[in-house]
Parts: sequence; C-alpha cells; structure tokens
Amino acid sequence: MPTQPHEARLFAESFGVDARRYDRARPEYPAELVDRVVAASPGPDFLDVGCGTGIAARQFLAAGRRVLGVDPDPRMAAFARDTGVDVEVAKFEDWDAGGRTFDAVVAGQSWHWVDPVAGAGKAAGVLRLRGLLALFAHVFQPPVPVAEAVARGIRRARPEWPFPAEPKSPAELYEIMFTKFADGIRDSGRFAEPERWSFAWEQAYTRDEWLDLLPTTGGLTRLEPDAQADVLAGVGAAIDALGGSFTLSYSTLAVVAAKA
Repeated sequence: MPTQPHEARLFAESFGVDARRYDRARPEYPAELVDRVVAASPGPDFLDVGCGTGIAARQFLAAGRRVLGVDPDPRMAAFARDTGVDVEVAKFEDWDAGGRTFDAVVAGQSWHWVDPVAGAGKAAGVLRLRGLLALFAHVFQPPVPVAEAVARGIRRARPEWPFPAEPKSPAELYEIMFTKFADGIRDSGRFAEPERWSFAWEQAYTRDEWLDLLPTTGGLTRLEPDAQADVLAGVGAAIDALGGSFTLSYSTLAVVAAKA
C-alpha cells in the first residue's frame, strides 16, 4: 500500500483520462512566478518535469525559453505536443537525459509524484552549474459547502478510502509537502539553501467552470462515471446555494534552489 504520494503511481498517471479537459480547466501560473523563474535561471534551456498538457511549458516558451517536457503519461504528452511542446514519455527518475543539460528544471503541480531525494539528485545531474530547480503548485480552499459536498460524494462512492478524523486544511497539507520538497533538496547535497516564494491571486468560477475543473483533480480522476456524476451533482447543488458562482483565493507556492 503506497504511503507517500510518489509511490501512488495509479493516481499520478490518472490525469490523462481527459487531457483536453485538464488543459482547459486547470489554471495557468502567475506571470510573476514565470518572470521570477526566468530571471533566476542562468540560461534559456528548461526541463519541465511532469509537464502534463504543457500549461507551464507554454508559459515558459512564451517567455522566450527553450523547453523540453518529461511526463509518464503518453496521453498528456500527446496533447502537449499538439500545442507545440516537445515532450518525452518517462517517469523522471528513470528518464535518460542522453548527456543533455539544462539551465533550469521546473515542476508545476507534479513534484509530489517524484521521489523527493532521488528527484533532486536527478535534477542536479542534468543541471548546469548554478542551474535552477524550481518546484511550484497552487494552494486553494473552496468554500466550505463546496468542499464538504466533494467529501460526502467521494465517501459515498469509495467508502473504503481512508479519511482522517480531523482532515488538515490545504494550506497545512501544502506546507508539509513543500517542507518535504526543501528537505529533499537539502538531503541531495547538490544545491544551495532552498528559497520559498509565494504569489497570491484570485479567480472567479461559475458553477459550470468549477464542475469542469473538479474531474481533473486526483480525488475524482479514478472514480467511475456514475460515481463522478453523483459527486458533481452534489457540488453543483452546493454552488447553486451560494448563488451560482464564487471567487477562489489562490496561493501559488514555490521552493527554488540553485545547483551548488
């Protein structure tokens, strides 16, 4: 039984079930983050680990970088290629760089699927001197009625899935996760002391927009269609009770470190 996210490969590789929806519904990264990563990188050659459909990769391409993506899911990789991103299919820890090196290794919403120490060591091995490792992800908390509707629906569909008696908030979970990222970077012995960055922003969602995004999240990608429809119906009713829309506060967190 997997005890760490990077061991849960079935979840990690389930997002490609509807790559088009994933790319349409998932938000981009703040321009401030992209600009800061570009400014901190010593050069233009980027490797995007767990690039998915290419959301972050396209932002770095638009900023004038050269980007190669690596993703374990051929469905996600195929979609990214169709949008102009060069992608190789592999689990990062097993990926063969073939002697290629990069100025930056970035990972958006994906590093928790990578072994934190082995991944940092692998990144250091493909980075040039003073190259940048930048790991980032969105943190958000939907309105309480919406979050509770999701939890109720998943419990009905999968009562065997464990739920903690006192679940941690997304902010607490991501604090734990990013602390593990930073510890993995330190434990690799290959990087300078990691820095932490944070970017706050908001996005408004209608009922239909949130119901479009929700099936791209890990709790729902592995549900059967009928069970997923049941969850979405409950969430839709909760959003209707809020007036049919809500504004979500995001924090995009990052941990970055330069190769020593």
